[in-house]
Amino acid sequence: MPEPIRRVLVRAHDDITLEEVPAPRPAEGELLIRSVLVGICGSDTHAARGHHPFIELPYRPGHEVVGEVVEVGPGVTGHVPGGRVVVEPGLVCGACPQCRSGRYNICTELAVFGCQTPGGMADLFTIAAGRVHPVPDALTDLQAALVEPLATPVHAVAKAGDLTGRTVLVLGAGPIGLLLVIAARLAGARRVVVTDLLAAKRDRARRLGADAVLPADGEDLPARVADALGGPADVVFDCVARASSIGQAVDSVAKGGHVVVVGVGAPGPTPVRLDLVQDRELRIEGTLMYTADDYRRAMEIIGSGAVDAAEIVTATFPLAEAAAAFAAASDPAHVKVLVTGGGLPGPAGAGRP
Repeated sequence: MPEPIRRVLVRAHDDITLEEVPAPRPAEGELLIRSVLVGICGSDTHAARGHHPFIELPYRPGHEVVGEVVEVGPGVTGHVPGGRVVVEPGLVCGACPQCRSGRYNICTELAVFGCQTPGGMADLFTIAAGRVHPVPDALTDLQAALVEPLATPVHAVAKAGDLTGRTVLVLGAGPIGLLLVIAARLAGARRVVVTDLLAAKRDRARRLGADAVLPADGEDLPARVADALGGPADVVFDCVARASSIGQAVDSVAKGGHVVVVGVGAPGPTPVRLDLVQDRELRIEGTLMYTADDYRRAMEIIGSGAVDAAEIVTATFPLAEAAAAFAAASDPAHVKVLVTGGGLPGPAGAGRP
């Protein structure tokens, strides 16, 4: 029997444990990878509380993964043991109309590694070689851990079209909202305003490039947004995706403007002012995950030095303390919480914001 490895099992937000399973071996076309750093995102914390519409409990997390290749399976070329990789977790069919058109992020049969299948929050895991990207030598492991989170804003910005000279409102200053500030700036946005309930997150958004920050629950928010931007926003990125935020988005966007829904919405209906959507010729569009082009762009941005990892990563925990890591990730004081895998110790100051 293979030696057992540890893997995180989430049954509920207060029931997160390690299970022992046999060490995997790579099949045809697969890589065996040792986890180095694994991020916890909002989807993970929502899923742990049973609030994610597409992740069922129990589940085995880990879709934001930096790893090291341990073994190369039969038929795999271009990878060698010791190589560093980041996982692109979308598991796609490659045959549906969406895949054939290059929009495989919305594959008809889409499953997500670490969401609908066991993920990388483990000592070792296997994955198809085509679902990983080599990490450039210039990136540290900590920087590489932000490639997947940044790829989502990169994709969202691309969906919004050319932002050159345009004004942008970002609703929510969690990890995605903060990284959206950077991506929008680099895409040419003229002014960026960010809202959040917490002053500390608003301050962080300002440090990362926002021109103005506003309390998300402030009175007359659309008027205050217009004052900060010099008029209604050309584009609104809703990283909260609740009834209150989509209402703010519709009220704050210019006529003929564009609302991009980035956050994962709660199950069930959400009211939207269709009279305003119709009368103002508004475009409301969802955005899901990313493609390989978005990963490459995210690596370029991080490699340029535009992302200060210390502003985004606020805590790390060893794999054995995954439950504490999930608790920290649910704490609004934190931005991005990482779990170290493969028996690596957490860095100094682990678990502290």
